Amino acid sequence: MTVSITPCSKNNPERGRPGLLGRVLAWLALGLALLCALGPALAAEPEIRYAELVSNDEQYVINADVDFELGQRLEDVLEHGIPLHFVAECIITKGRWYWWDEKIVERRLPFRVTYHALTRQYRLSVGSIAQSFDSITGALAAIKRIRNWGVVDADRLKGGESYNVSLRVRLDKSQLPKPFQVTALGSREWDLETPWLSWTMLAGAAR
Repeated sequence: MTVSITPCSKNNPERGRPGLLGRVLAWLALGLALLCALGPALAAEPEIRYAELVSNDEQYVINADVDFELGQRLEDVLEHGIPLHFVAECIITKGRWYWWDEKIVERRLPFRVTYHALTRQYRLSVGSIAQSFDSITGALAAIKRIRNWGVVDADRLKGGESYNVSLRVRLDKSQLPKPFQVTALGSREWDLETPWLSWTMLAGAAR
């Protein structure tokens, strides 16, 4: 006679429960879903990767590399005919032990980016100079790569003395139409601004 023995469920507490591998796969799937959902929030923050203040004999100039992403909302606004204004800001001060630091100079470099639907081109204006580009990437490249921006005459800084330099680049939301300024309040999609990058330089020498 053949006897068949089948374990009873009450004697096998693991029966009907997911195994270790199943639980691990479930957690991995959940983690992946959370990363996908948080993708926009985890995007790299705007920052200045490199900056220097150097002399070209007549004046001191800023060279800087800036990293930022425009974001889908700002691209949509631009392509619907709303110009975007950016500004680079530089402040140079000199420390004083007896009082607040002396502000030597404060400079702003404005950028204006527009999109022309008829020509499907982007136009970047820096002061009185303007240039057209076939893509938004090309237009933003000039903002991300600042070169030879004169900020102070060479004779304003005394050779051999130390000065503090601060630099940032941001979207100038005050230049947006009023309805968009209201929309931009408290919204991270519109909050495109690098932290201040500060360093000390010795006049007459590179940083």
